[in-house]
Amino acid sequence: MKIAVLGTTHPGYTATKEEFENFSGHAAGVCYMPGSFESLMNEPLDKTQRRIAMTKGNYHHSVFGHDEINLELEDIPKALAMVINNEHEYTTSEKSARYTKMVLSEDEQKLYDKWCENFQDLITAKYKNEYPDWFSDSKIKKLAQENARYLISVFTPTTLIYTTSYRQLNVLYGLMQKEIENPNSNRFYEMLKPAMKDFCNAIENLPYFDETLANVGRLRRLSLVAPNREFIEHFGSVYSARYKASFAELAQAQRHRTLDYEFTLLENDEFYAPPILKLSEYYAKAWLKDCEKVAKNFPQGLLLNVHEMGKLDDFILKMYERRCSAAQLEIADQTKETYEKYYNALKEQGSDLAKELEPFKHARCTYPEFICTQPCGFKDGVLEEREI
Repeated sequence: MKIAVLGTTHPGYTATKEEFENFSGHAAGVCYMPGSFESLMNEPLDKTQRRIAMTKGNYHHSVFGHDEINLELEDIPKALAMVINNEHEYTTSEKSARYTKMVLSEDEQKLYDKWCENFQDLITAKYKNEYPDWFSDSKIKKLAQENARYLISVFTPTTLIYTTSYRQLNVLYGLMQKEIENPNSNRFYEMLKPAMKDFCNAIENLPYFDETLANVGRLRRLSLVAPNREFIEHFGSVYSARYKASFAELAQAQRHRTLDYEFTLLENDEFYAPPILKLSEYYAKAWLKDCEKVAKNFPQGLLLNVHEMGKLDDFILKMYERRCSAAQLEIADQTKETYEKYYNALKEQGSDLAKELEPFKHARCTYPEFICTQPCGFKDGVLEEREI
């Protein structure tokens, strides 16, 4: 076997659309080339351009996915980042509301700061003395921020580095334009339409916009919000699970790109309440009151009907990531619940696949061939009984 590097990302260098198209045209020639790729690179330019036109005209657009673009997206609503991430073909590095302070409105900032203090008090009282090594002051602060951000709107602007292909960038444009023109959008997409228009306008001003590649046809749609159909659960070598989860949890779950996610809004608003609030009836009531106060802004703690789909092996990989004391509690708990539902369904079916799930009954530090490089020593976490 021979492996050759044909190109790499070069920070500071901006390839032209013509360079992208020529490479895609050469790649299209590989399917039936009599010689080597080098011969395609050295063919007459007009021959490459004819192949580009033919490939576009035949809608054989996959070859235009070889070229990737690194973008910095500033002031993009978190919700729109979730929309584009759900289309899968991407790599992203996003400013985290778990660990950093976001730029908020004055009222939202006051609410966020108040709950940062409340959560720090609750976490300190519950865990600081018993687990001082795990619950350092900085750890407590980060956990407080992680939970206070449930009150922040999912439309809060964020910043990310987003890498996708030349083709996919145009597909995103086409999908958004289709939704912008949809007179029957749900209220989540309806609120996002101004941001979608900004995104599309920005793409039009880039040198990579291509109307042919942006033509997604009538059958494709943005995938994050589910169509109006029943979510059917199924558990076998592939699975389909449904549950309630917040926007914050769904955004984390999307990182498992081998799995698919979609959601619908609940008929009546419900909100995620971090379990540690149970320690104080006063705080629990205050939390619900503040959630209801910001409900119209789509806070990240707003609960959704989530539909998760994938393969058994990929669900096991998700458990390796999420059933851990260091993971966000909501997604850790939900992954455990899905595991129990999955395992019990396989047992009831008498399926041999249940044996594959047997070793994963508890937290990931008990999993086969897993060695934790940073043992937490946090008993409540290891037993999956933590409240934060």
